[in-house]
Amino acid sequence: MHDLVIRNARIVDGSGSPEFMGDLAVSDGLLTDVGKIDGSARQQIDADGQLVVPGWVDIHTHYDGQATWDPDMTPSSWHGVTTAVFGNCGVGFAPVRPGSEDFLINLMEGVEDIPGTVLAEGIDFTWQTYPEYLDVLESMPRVMDIGSQIPHGALRFFVMGERGADHQERPNADELVQLEYLVSDALQAGALGFSTSRTTKHKAADGRLTPSLSAGDPELAAIANAMKSSGAGVLQVNSDFGPGEFEALEEAARISGRPLSALIIQVDHSPVLWRETLNQIGHANKQGLSMTGQVGCRPIGVLLGLDATVNPFGNHPAYKAISELPLAERAALLRENRELRTKLIDERPADGFSDWMNYALTRAFELGDDLNYEPEPSTSVAARAEAMNESPWELALDLLASGKGETLLLYPFENYASGSLDDVFEMLTDPHTICGVGDAGAHVGTICDASYPTYLLTHWGRDRTRGERLSLEFLVNKQTRRTAETYGLLDRGLLQSGYKADFNVIDFDRLSVGSPELVRDLPAGGKRLVQRPTGYSHTFVSGVEVSRRGELTGMRPGHLVRGAQPDPR
Repeated sequence: MHDLVIRNARIVDGSGSPEFMGDLAVSDGLLTDVGKIDGSARQQIDADGQLVVPGWVDIHTHYDGQATWDPDMTPSSWHGVTTAVFGNCGVGFAPVRPGSEDFLINLMEGVEDIPGTVLAEGIDFTWQTYPEYLDVLESMPRVMDIGSQIPHGALRFFVMGERGADHQERPNADELVQLEYLVSDALQAGALGFSTSRTTKHKAADGRLTPSLSAGDPELAAIANAMKSSGAGVLQVNSDFGPGEFEALEEAARISGRPLSALIIQVDHSPVLWRETLNQIGHANKQGLSMTGQVGCRPIGVLLGLDATVNPFGNHPAYKAISELPLAERAALLRENRELRTKLIDERPADGFSDWMNYALTRAFELGDDLNYEPEPSTSVAARAEAMNESPWELALDLLASGKGETLLLYPFENYASGSLDDVFEMLTDPHTICGVGDAGAHVGTICDASYPTYLLTHWGRDRTRGERLSLEFLVNKQTRRTAETYGLLDRGLLQSGYKADFNVIDFDRLSVGSPELVRDLPAGGKRLVQRPTGYSHTFVSGVEVSRRGELTGMRPGHLVRGAQPDPR
């Protein structure tokens, strides 16, 4: 007698092997058989030819705060994610000394665009050490499994105080010993890795550069030694990869003997640097090191809108005068009040934001009902306006003020230098990359990429028209078994006997990421952009149905994953 049997499924098992028709049996939270299954079960579901894949393993999220107050872990749980890893990019909330909580909030607000008011109200900070933080995470039943990494920024501030954030001093000998001890302690307590940020893009809300930016070789060596002595953890890196940077990180990986996983993103000012870094990662793997590049599957884009964090007209005094009106009233005024329109279009403030928007509108696109994340450059706001013989600002105003004012423009500022996703195709198909820049839980009012596991399947496996597509077997493997293996979570990411019964039943023909919408459901009334998908018929975590036809069931079998998990084979 099985606990559950899924019958007549189109199975893509996560291994990269060809799909097949078959059944899945589950007992005691594990897959017990995959293939043609006889016998009865306490629960049976006829998949009727729908796609069945392992649950998505999303290794690059920023739920460090949200995981302490939200057992539902949305929006990732809506998109079939069954394991989420956070503590990325050197930011997080442990360890923390009493009285320094505001610094960590300020850092997270600036780096990951999560409002400080939301974090201050949502997080109770009942911990100080990193192991105590893990204990708090473990105490809450939740909809999915979670894992955490110890973040460099929080650790450095804990050890060095304000000196750790002013970039004028390096840790002394005693502080290096303390850094090494605390990293070892965190890994022994169950941290999945250590994360650091070495990019000038990362600034606290008060403008200070992220603390870990100035970490030198002795500090990296101390951290690497902790990882070596513990025999655990991944070194996760976000870096600008300037001169000598890869070599410094390569040496840290060599000392630690542990895997290194670095974000690989195309930036406009250096559009081929990502390829150079991937070549270095490939060479390092040939030399016996274990390295992966974490890549995306669509442009990284700021969503511009009247109620979004970034509003093209938000800096204009004439707009500020009406900004508190209900959205629909604002939109009507922006359509109908000619005097107001003239001011907004022709009398732009002479400031840096307006200059930035002048450039952004040359690259921004209307994100319509078709949710086209690979638009032709000829359809940008500026290009359309030129064809209409009008100002880009006028067209932007017309688009944003249409209907009830909910229209959004997509400004793809990374991963779109060529005006297509051909470079992203090259990133995805590199043998040393995994999926990992969705940033779920972060950039709540500007970027809406928590949906990227769904988009990976729909765009690259079904809908792409401007270039090559990829097989479902390849895509599923990239977002399940490969991501799980990178973090040593060898008990999941495969639909084979003995593995965790984490899987999705998907109506692939109907699968869609859903249109972005702005909701106000965060602590302190905070707003965020989310996408509600269609097409997920069932999501199971450890054999328990957590979502059915797009709605959470209220079941919470998820738990904190402490450290690497052995392969059941």
